[in-house]
Amino acid sequence: MSSHPRTSAGSSTSVIELQPITSNHENASKQSLPHIAHYVSRRQSHSKSVVDDRNESLPSPTTATEALQKWNTPSVNMYRSFAAFWGFIIMGANDAAYGAIIPYLESYYNLTYTVVSLIFLSPLVGYILSALLNNTIHLKLGQRGVAIIAPRNDRHAPFKSINFGTITEPERSYHAKLSAESRASCHLIAYVVIAVHPPYPVLVVIFMLAGFGNGLEDAAWNAWLGNMANANEILGFLHGFYGLGAVLSPLIATTMITKANLPWYSWYYIMIGAAGIELLTSVAAFWTATAAAFRTANPRTTDKQGNRMKEALATMPSARVTWLCAFFLLGYVGIEVALGGWIVTFMIRVRQGNPFSSGMTATGFWLGITVGRVILGFVTPRLGEKLAISIYLPLAMGLQLLFWLVPQFYVSAVAVSLVGFFLGPLFPAAVVASTKLLPRHLHVSAIGFAAAFGGSGAAIFPFAVGAIAQARGVQVLQPIVLALLAVVLLLWLGLPRIGRKSE
Repeated sequence: MSSHPRTSAGSSTSVIELQPITSNHENASKQSLPHIAHYVSRRQSHSKSVVDDRNESLPSPTTATEALQKWNTPSVNMYRSFAAFWGFIIMGANDAAYGAIIPYLESYYNLTYTVVSLIFLSPLVGYILSALLNNTIHLKLGQRGVAIIAPRNDRHAPFKSINFGTITEPERSYHAKLSAESRASCHLIAYVVIAVHPPYPVLVVIFMLAGFGNGLEDAAWNAWLGNMANANEILGFLHGFYGLGAVLSPLIATTMITKANLPWYSWYYIMIGAAGIELLTSVAAFWTATAAAFRTANPRTTDKQGNRMKEALATMPSARVTWLCAFFLLGYVGIEVALGGWIVTFMIRVRQGNPFSSGMTATGFWLGITVGRVILGFVTPRLGEKLAISIYLPLAMGLQLLFWLVPQFYVSAVAVSLVGFFLGPLFPAAVVASTKLLPRHLHVSAIGFAAAFGGSGAAIFPFAVGAIAQARGVQVLQPIVLALLAVVLLLWLGLPRIGRKSE
């Protein structure tokens, strides 16, 4: 009989239960996580004891399974989840603001489509760096890495672990800590520079810094929350908050520019305040996480040696999953940001909408993504990730055809909102699929790489749309998006069969 994890109801204690396969169920004595992996429970008269399996052979095999954490268990996770949600609001607001301000950047700096599209391309450098350095930072630099990259120097701050029964917190969260803090500081610096509306080349360069922070954050929260119980639902909410930021961003920015007659850079005054809050919440929520605890909580689960990133990218069958998910997310994020970034210009120039109504179309698209992530986040695990996404993508393709071929403003506005609805759960589903298909010790390396690599789609494809639109017109947006939808569907179908993760 195999072992089953159990979390006590109404308590923040995560209990790990161990069972020999030839005996009845017994609870293991409470141990900290670094020790529990080396012990098995054995019945003795009127008591329980533990035996070190390194020094004494056992007559029967025994397995140890770690109970999956929840967003609110242990209780510190609740504060960290809220910090993650706020961080994703900022990320969504950052990405969706491009669509609202591009028409005004063109006139302010007197730019062509190709040149203005460089603000999409410049974060690519940051995304690539975060994808390559993400795992190394967390495994090797530790608190010293935080002191260099993150906004505070805590080399002299004593580490105090918070013990929640059998699991010592924060053992899994250093990865999220570093990424959240570094991303918050990257955002704060970037928004301050943008708000002073420097020459356009400076603007292009500063978005590289924001891209580096975005890549680290994407990797951190997706890998951390993707390993929790009910991962589809919690990731649906996480990415739903991204969508919430993306809904509010073009709405507020468009209103400030078109109704209040404020300059385009006024929007970034709000973003400075939001990034300041992000910095405070991430520092407070992840104050006690350490690199050593991260390494302890993510030991190797196979006998392979060497660099984990190399194993994730070059060793089969893990490499197949990592690269398919990376290219899937590359295409998905490219679709999302290309549509969100160019929809306002498309509705003004091709559908002949007025500036305010066209700006609200971008709001409708991001609102569709937000609602889709929350609602379909509960549908996806019931259908299974493989089947669910295989249904959502053809529906999105049909709606994209409607958006393209029916030249009516209101039909286009409704169609693009529904496209967003069915696109919403794609990113969370890809992360959950990765956690089910890959060994635990590769989750940070593989998911971090795939998320950061995929994030570069936010740079590559919107830039490509702008460059092609310069020669062919902005109407090229529609066939490009439709082709990308077909490609990501093929990539998804190429993944191995996805089993169910024990929760």
